[in-house]
Amino acid sequence: MIKILFVCHGNIFRSPMAEFIMKELVDKAGLCNDFFIASAATSAEELGNPVYLPARRKLAEHNISCAGKTARRLTAADYAEYDLLIGMDNANMRNMRHLFGGDPDKKLKMLMDYSSRPGEVSDPWYTGDFDRAYADIDEGCRGLFKILIQDLM
Repeated sequence: MIKILFVCHGNIFRSPMAEFIMKELVDKAGLCNDFFIASAATSAEELGNPVYLPARRKLAEHNISCAGKTARRLTAADYAEYDLLIGMDNANMRNMRHLFGGDPDKKLKMLMDYSSRPGEVSDPWYTGDFDRAYADIDEGCRGLFKILIQDLM
């Protein structure tokens, strides 16, 4: 089983969108038993809060539900628990390296490294552009999924 944890600052926009987009890709491929997918925050600011309404709406436009998801914080134990820990931006990567004391097993990756536009996922907190954030996350998840299923086949 491949275990993936998507990580952003608050776990109310980008990382839960990635979690549920990836779950949808896995489900449509009939590979639910081969993956465990979750998301977490590097900060404690939004703990227990649901996915932000505009993000829920954007997912719903694509018939993706995130019902029941609430923000949770990344822990040091997550490094051993997951095969891949996927950050949305450079600050997430820095915070993960700090919490984990580095990345000795090379598990920390940026989502957009699996896209045609490496770099950071657009942050709708600053831009208000959930269309762009969704497009970035969707492309990154599709690229990551393509690589992962090659390993499964």
